Amino acid sequence: MLKRQLMKAAAIGALLLTSSLAAHAEDVLAKAKAAGVLKVGTETAFAPFDFIDAGEHKGLNVDFFEALGKDLGVKIEWVELPWDSVLPSLEAGKFDVVAGPATITKARIARYRMSAPVAEASVAILKKAGDTSITKPADIAGKAVGVGKATAQLAQLQEYSATLSEKVTVREYVSFNDAYADLATGRVVAVANSLPNIAFVAKQRNGAFEVVTPAFGKKTYFGFIGTKDDDHKALLDYIDNEIIAMKKDGRLAKLQEKWFGTTFDTPDSVPDPAF
Repeated sequence: MLKRQLMKAAAIGALLLTSSLAAHAEDVLAKAKAAGVLKVGTETAFAPFDFIDAGEHKGLNVDFFEALGKDLGVKIEWVELPWDSVLPSLEAGKFDVVAGPATITKARIARYRMSAPVAEASVAILKKAGDTSITKPADIAGKAVGVGKATAQLAQLQEYSATLSEKVTVREYVSFNDAYADLATGRVVAVANSLPNIAFVAKQRNGAFEVVTPAFGKKTYFGFIGTKDDDHKALLDYIDNEIIAMKKDGRLAKLQEKWFGTTFDTPDSVPDPAF
């Protein structure tokens, strides 16, 4: 009797171990394929990468992940949050990957796995059209400048401010759209954001804004974000391969031209970040 009970317990233990190993072996990519759904976290106030236009979700991110989902044979399920909630939610497992995209920085590659770059991310200044008090980046010295909260653009603006004759009054916004609204009403005299973003905003706002050139930020790039654990490795490998394939066949350049009005020469792998 005791022998049978021990054999039964051993069999149950072996079954549970096999089930546990099988569950572990089924990584995030395999699970997405099995479920037919890939969950992607993003912020929808970061045009032209990700934004809402007349109730429709649009942007380079949408086009890219739609193509990726088609190649994978899965539906993309978008999870929309304010930017300062996106990365904590990724770590909490609320979705599989972050579209963002985010500036590739030393701090981020230390904590997350960043994809191959999809666009340049150098930071520049957006001002009201006709504002002759700002003709070059250094003219923001002593002035109120808007920037996104918890962003790489904020870090670069603060670093640049320290080099000026008078520090910038930095005003942080949960959404860049709110910063642009305050620029329009004069609550700030400029907004610091990545060049592709503000070039798009200036184009869309019918001459209300102008980009101040050159960009003041260091040469940086945008990439998608995932976690570094083994369960996400196959998914991030797939995304990297998709980016490289789209570069080679010209699809990525077409997306850049569509959303930025220009193309970017980006490296095939994550470069050593400038900051």
